[in-house]
Order: sequence, then C-alpha cells, then structure tokens
Amino acid sequence: MLALRSMQALDGTDTRLLSALAQDPRKTVVALAQKLGLSRNTVQARMAQLEKKHVFLSFERRINPAALGYPLMAFISVHVQQQRLGQLAKELAEIPEILEGHGLTGSADLLLRVVALDAEDLFRINGKILACRGVERTDTALAMGELIPFRVQPLLERNTAGNQQG
Repeated sequence: MLALRSMQALDGTDTRLLSALAQDPRKTVVALAQKLGLSRNTVQARMAQLEKKHVFLSFERRINPAALGYPLMAFISVHVQQQRLGQLAKELAEIPEILEGHGLTGSADLLLRVVALDAEDLFRINGKILACRGVERTDTALAMGELIPFRVQPLLERNTAGNQQG
C-alpha cells in the first residue's frame, strides 16, 4: 500500500520545471532547458532530485479504457473488515477492471475506480469484489462523464505565485 508522503518545499526553479512538464510531458531535457533558460545539466540534476523526493507519479501513459472496449466507468465504495484490509488490497489488485483504489475515512473504507463492458459486466465485477474475504458490502455509482480531468497545473501556478510573494 502506498503511503502519503509530505513533500519538502519546492523552490521556484523546481516549480517552473514541473509546470513545463505538466504542460508538455514529452519535452526532452534539452527542450526543457531551452524553455526555462537553464543548462541541460541543471535540468537533469533537478529532475533526478525530484525523482528521489518521489515528486513524480507513474510515467504510464493515460489510455482511454473505452478504446480497449470498456466504455462504462463506475466508482465502487467498499465496506470492509479492517483487519483484512492489507490482504484485501492484494486480492482486489488481481481484478483487472479495477483501475485504482484508495483507502478512505468516513462511512466507506475503500473507493475503487472500475471500468466495465456494460451494466451486466459491472454486475459481474461487483460480484468478484463482494466475493473477496473481508468485504462486507459495496455501493456503486456510475460515472456520467469526466468534468475535471486529473491536473496539477493550478497547484503549480499557486505555488509559483506563493514563491514570488515570499
């Protein structure tokens, strides 16, 4: 299970570098150096330090599940027996239609983002989740559309503004 890490403060150069990467993740080190007015070595060293600080998430390209034949997306809240949480996470990771899962506070213990072929397939996937030892019940909500895609640019802009004020 991944632990949340508190990030060490990023300076203005780190924030500018991350902002340039967020705008165009395919940029090469040389292109980033040119855009930011830094040397290639500086950019490479900064990137290595950011990597060591666990600033970067997976470099896996985002692939639209609908292109793979999974047009239906749902969020499943899972209520579990707490003592089974570790083993349960391993079992759930074996279900390929589960794209991601998060531990929660509140009424539900886990929130799973899943994809399915159709409603019948979602019913099958929900059954696989319910069959895992330690799962007490689930609540399913269909995603009607992505209104705000995953993004960090507004946070980077806020961080840049904060660095300029300080």
